[in-house]
Amino acid sequence: MRRLRACLGAAAAVTLAAAGSTALVAADASGATSALSNRWYAAAPYLMPLDNDPPDPAAIMDATGLKAFQLAFVLAPNGGGCTPTWGGTAPVASDTAVQSVISTIRAKGGDVSVSIGGYGGTKLGQACADPAATAAAYQQVITKYGLHAIDFDLEEPEYENSAAIHNEIGAAKILQQNNPGLYVSVTTAGTADGTGWFGKQMLLEAKSQGFTPNNFSIMPFDGGFNGAASQTGALTNFNSVLQSTFGWDQATAYAHEGFSGMNGRSDTGEYFTQADFQTVLDYATSHHMDRFTFWSLNRDRQCTPADNGGRTSGTCSSVAQSSWDFAKYSVKFAGATPPDPTPTPTPTPTPTPASCKPAWSAGAVYTQGNEVSYGKHNWKAKWWTQNEVPGASQWGPWQDEGAC
Repeated sequence: MRRLRACLGAAAAVTLAAAGSTALVAADASGATSALSNRWYAAAPYLMPLDNDPPDPAAIMDATGLKAFQLAFVLAPNGGGCTPTWGGTAPVASDTAVQSVISTIRAKGGDVSVSIGGYGGTKLGQACADPAATAAAYQQVITKYGLHAIDFDLEEPEYENSAAIHNEIGAAKILQQNNPGLYVSVTTAGTADGTGWFGKQMLLEAKSQGFTPNNFSIMPFDGGFNGAASQTGALTNFNSVLQSTFGWDQATAYAHEGFSGMNGRSDTGEYFTQADFQTVLDYATSHHMDRFTFWSLNRDRQCTPADNGGRTSGTCSSVAQSSWDFAKYSVKFAGATPPDPTPTPTPTPTPTPASCKPAWSAGAVYTQGNEVSYGKHNWKAKWWTQNEVPGASQWGPWQDEGAC
């Protein structure tokens, strides 16, 4: 679930000069590939690569056509400090495990974005002194993995801390300036009226700093939502919030708006099915929204009776599904078509043997059309015959009529 955090590891440091200056990026040993189109980063579902029974990303790519993954989450160290870690415990600077996952994805023509923050834990915006120091920590992650995209997941408890949000938004602006072409998403809590008071304060902070990401995404779940209609209603209201905050018209607001859902059973017991995802997808594409993602691929599979029991799981969806059903909606949002599953061949029915005719007799005389059985096959006489074994000769008097 969204509230579970990964304990992973990773990375190489890079020096970042004072705010607004150019990042001194080290030679790229990350194995980075050419960037995908932004639409793929906008469609990338969240994946915890070493926690919550991580699925094989290569298998998901083969089954669905998915190309991009949103790896979660980078946090400050649990023991304190302004350096990036996976899940608060595994330093980015020494990571090989997540790098291996990324290499697997890139070897198949895909790519990743990295998400920072999430629910719980200490965020770098809370731990670092100012926006420049926060940006320097995140630049280590970008350089380590050769990233083309990054996600700022700003939610509880960090987004209630105005100083931390000032650092996060300021860092996002610096990274955007120092990494040309970097795709930046900002994800925050969703409510029925779009987003709550703290989410709106975050938007005002972005406005005050003159920062515009590729999108601001809301998470319309865990807030009394009930199916797709409540989610599209929240997205409509959030569009109005974006318009009023930034002075955008409706179309511009939608072009900077994103959806981040939760597949299956949410933390608070709401249910979102494949049909709900299709409805929200239709809404997002028809309104030309910038992002459609969900939490998470670790949950995009059928629960077994042992691991379900009417509760929310970090490793399955708690709704009836085939593996990776929800990932296919991300593929569609990216503008691709998921492959059709290999059809199960229709078995060829085994013919029921005919009943056996009277047994052939060496002494009997048979004329054209007479039928006998011999060697568990039925035979029909083609002409007059006596004492000629059925099947003894290819050119003999008997025509094989099949098993009996």
